[in-house]
Amino acid sequence: MAQSAQSSTETDWVSRFADEVIAEAERRAPGAKTSGATAPCIVVASGLSPSGPIHLGNLREVMTPHLVADEIRRRGFEVRHVLSWDDYDRYRKVPAGIPGVDPETYGQYIGMPLTSVPAPAGSAYATWAEHFKAAMVEALAELGVEYDPISQTEQYTSGAYREQVLFAMKHRGDIDAVLDQYRTKQKPGGKKPQQKQVDEAELEAAEGSGAAAEDDGSAGESGYFPYKPYCGQCGKDFTKVTSYDDETTEMTYVCTEDEFTETVKLSEFNRGKLVWKVDWPMRWAFEGVVFEPSGVDHSSPGSSFQVGGQIVHIFGGEQPIGPMYAFVGISGMAKMSSSKGGVPTPADALKIMEPQLLRWLYARRKPNQSFKIAFDQEIQRLYDEWDKLEAKVADGSALPADAAAHSRAVRVASHELPRTPRPLPYRTLASVVDITAGHDEQTLRILADLDPSQPLTSLEEVRPRLDRAENWITTQVPADQRTLVREDADTELLSSLDDEGRESLRLLLDGLDSHWSLDGLTTLVYGVPKVMAGLEPDAKPTPELKVAQRTFFALLYRLLVTRETGPRLPTLLLAVGADRVRKLLAA
Repeated sequence: MAQSAQSSTETDWVSRFADEVIAEAERRAPGAKTSGATAPCIVVASGLSPSGPIHLGNLREVMTPHLVADEIRRRGFEVRHVLSWDDYDRYRKVPAGIPGVDPETYGQYIGMPLTSVPAPAGSAYATWAEHFKAAMVEALAELGVEYDPISQTEQYTSGAYREQVLFAMKHRGDIDAVLDQYRTKQKPGGKKPQQKQVDEAELEAAEGSGAAAEDDGSAGESGYFPYKPYCGQCGKDFTKVTSYDDETTEMTYVCTEDEFTETVKLSEFNRGKLVWKVDWPMRWAFEGVVFEPSGVDHSSPGSSFQVGGQIVHIFGGEQPIGPMYAFVGISGMAKMSSSKGGVPTPADALKIMEPQLLRWLYARRKPNQSFKIAFDQEIQRLYDEWDKLEAKVADGSALPADAAAHSRAVRVASHELPRTPRPLPYRTLASVVDITAGHDEQTLRILADLDPSQPLTSLEEVRPRLDRAENWITTQVPADQRTLVREDADTELLSSLDDEGRESLRLLLDGLDSHWSLDGLTTLVYGVPKVMAGLEPDAKPTPELKVAQRTFFALLYRLLVTRETGPRLPTLLLAVGADRVRKLLAA
């Protein structure tokens, strides 16, 4: 039997939505068993268009239903996460900055299905759609996202939606009546028309096609038609249906691009698709979708989600429940590896962070809450926060919602995600690979010294976190911010020191051997200014003492790396090595 809902004990947003989805599924099939061999499968859905790089904002479209589906699955219910690849959408425009894509050459493909456009030069894939799907498919696998992929090209060209297309054409009057409620109206008194907001998908479907911005379908003297063929001659969608016979399904269309006219039987024709505002609700009914989130662009008044809620009834279905999800921002991006389109993708994020951290960022915030994904120094703070949460979960002190978000980050219903065996602090790993320039032997030497009681014996113990930290250093930290240890001592600076400065360096050097570990060197570097002030090394810091510590730290940085800031000093000292530290600091 399925487990009972846990909303009374789990307060996270995922559990609450799981409760609502289960209740909605049971409302739709009253009296049906909810578990066991005859249990109806609960369907949640996502949709992605491979029109270019699929960015981290698009990932929320997938992660929201994934997390809810996974919670439902954990409770013992059968659930199916449908991921529709909108690869039969039109090629709307040539994205800027894509390697292997000449804007003039690729302009000729505007209006064709994404699966008919050739992939960028040098790609391992044949089509534009497959090229941009591939990176997302790989990222979703790494993130542990389980889904049932559906290619809309395959659905339409195989005739899978034939009955739905014929049904929509037969009931075009009913569909038109719904859409007419939201079309631009002339206000009383001769005021300017009030234009509703248009969502991104509608714009993508309409821009440059000669269609209305609302993408309602073909309307004219011959009436309204919710179907758009791809031209039999040029392969594009600059087409308009001019006539249709309900009995014979004979349809005539004209292409404004090449003045091509064709008459076909729609019951045998598979080279076209329903317009977006009809296509989406048709799929809700076809798949029996119970839960699907939508972005702000789809959820504004009069947009596709609201209109679809009425059109879906014409197809005999119901609108899914689901939240509107908010914006996902980016913090930093020194080298835009996603210059292949201008925004970072999940693949970009997974190069610098482990899947657990990326999952956690989506799991801990409600869908209607915006958040940022860090590519700059903030990633170190995020990792510190994550490691603290792991410690709290381990000792049982984490709050219920935090523990739930952690659980959703590290595992899915069927298994736990692979993890770093010995997760040393990300900022420490980043500092070490920065100083060693990724030299494995040097890196292992330094990391082994961090904790002499449990010395690291292999870099495999700290992978893949080490690799993520190294990728962050090499791809996101500008060259002028990298750490370069001096080759020779700064004799001019050393000779200019007063007695106090010389004595502080002597105390540090004298304590190196007895404090040679991360914790020991931390105590030493913070303790020298205390001793210089006549205090014990473990004395509590005062405002005056903090000033003295900052002054001492700045001196060490100048002598070691020629700047007044750098990696944490204990890590830096370990990386440089005791002998070289003595060479650079001996006054």
